[in-house]
Amino acid sequence: MKFTERSHAFIPASFYRRLTEAFGERGRQAFIHGTRYYGEQRGRRMAQRAIRDGRELDFEAYLQYSEWLNSDEAVKEGSSNVTEVEALSPDMTMKITRCAWHAQFRDSGMTEAGAEYCRHLDIAICRGFNPDLVFEVHKTLQTEDCCIHVLKGANFPDGASFEKKREYVQPFDYHCGHSYKCYSDITTAVFGAEGAAVNGAVLEDFRAEFGGEMADRLLHFRNTDFNSCR
Repeated sequence: MKFTERSHAFIPASFYRRLTEAFGERGRQAFIHGTRYYGEQRGRRMAQRAIRDGRELDFEAYLQYSEWLNSDEAVKEGSSNVTEVEALSPDMTMKITRCAWHAQFRDSGMTEAGAEYCRHLDIAICRGFNPDLVFEVHKTLQTEDCCIHVLKGANFPDGASFEKKREYVQPFDYHCGHSYKCYSDITTAVFGAEGAAVNGAVLEDFRAEFGGEMADRLLHFRNTDFNSCR
């Protein structure tokens, strides 16, 4: 078994379930805070690479410096992301009709967790990249027939396309380790020893689903500085 979008989605789903069961509304708020914390760190890494390359922190760079691509496994199972660009100017509007993260949230019965995650994640990534840019999420697949993402004032010319810089794409074990560390740090900060127990329970959930080797790999990243690009 490999790290993919599904193992990545499993982590916030498990944290959402464990946090809300243990702490109710406070757990939900901690989950939202953890999701934003995680997303903003990703965006900051993207911005650091763009600045290093002499790029403006605009929406073109935001799209090109994204850290992930569809995994081969998602492509083979038919859950890889399918995005249609509906408009380029004045706002860029993207309609997403298929998503591997949505597939995992749906198949595990955790669409509520997915809806909360998707409401906040991409907005947080963009905010970390450049807080002056405005990214809006109008719909998500968790509750609608598609996701609608809007990049306000992008003003791209007709025919514009944006190839991701593959040299900056990170493997999914890195993304999973980052996710687990972020939620764990926030959960312990907010709830102390009770939060640490939640972190342990999520790790055991992950171990039961994906095996001991992959669970141990999550812990490999516990001392990684995810605020800095690699």
